Parts: sequence; structure tokens; C-alpha cells
Amino acid sequence: MSDSELNVLRSSLDLVILKALIWGPRHGYAVAEWVEHATDDVLLLEEGTLYPALHRLERKGYVSTEWGVSDNNRRAKFYRLTPAGRAQLNATSPTWLRHAEAIARALRTESPELA
Repeated sequence: MSDSELNVLRSSLDLVILKALIWGPRHGYAVAEWVEHATDDVLLLEEGTLYPALHRLERKGYVSTEWGVSDNNRRAKFYRLTPAGRAQLNATSPTWLRHAEAIARALRTESPELA
């Protein structure tokens, strides 16, 4: 995989994780569950993908962390969207959506003719 392909995957994953945190703090497993549910199980985040992404977002200042207790009474690290993370989500979502919709339209095109 090229560096540019890897950057596209990382940036789209980061955006989805930021969206998962928009409604409040979640621990990592809850982030993964939300992403799976929101994408109808198309994106399945395993630990080796999820936690490096969460740590990358924390280093960038887009999420903060705090320890708490999960629903099943286990100690867990909770990730919270920071103001910088919310700004990043708001700034990049419209462009990403526009590009993704354009690519989807091109991939659905059945004719070689220009409109």
C-alpha cells in the first residue's frame, strides 16, 4: 500500500472515530461498536487498528482521555472529543462527503459516454 493510500485510509478512519465521539465520551470498545453499527458492519475495527488511531488522535489534540468504569463495571479509558477535534470534524466532513459521493457516482456509471 502506498503512503498516499495509507493516508487516505487513516484520515477517513480518524474522521469516523471523531464522529463516534460527537455525542460524548466512549471507551474504545464502544467506539468500535458504534462504527460497526453506523456502517452496517462494513467497517469492523479491530484493536490493532482502533487503538493506534485513538492514540494518533490524542497526540494531535483531537481527543482527550480519562479513566472511568464501563457499563460492565470494568476500568476503561474513555475518549472525549476536544474542541480541536470537533473543529477538525466540522472542517473536513463536507469535503470528504463531497469526494466520496463523487467517487461513488463515477463507480456506478454504466456508460462510457459523457453526459
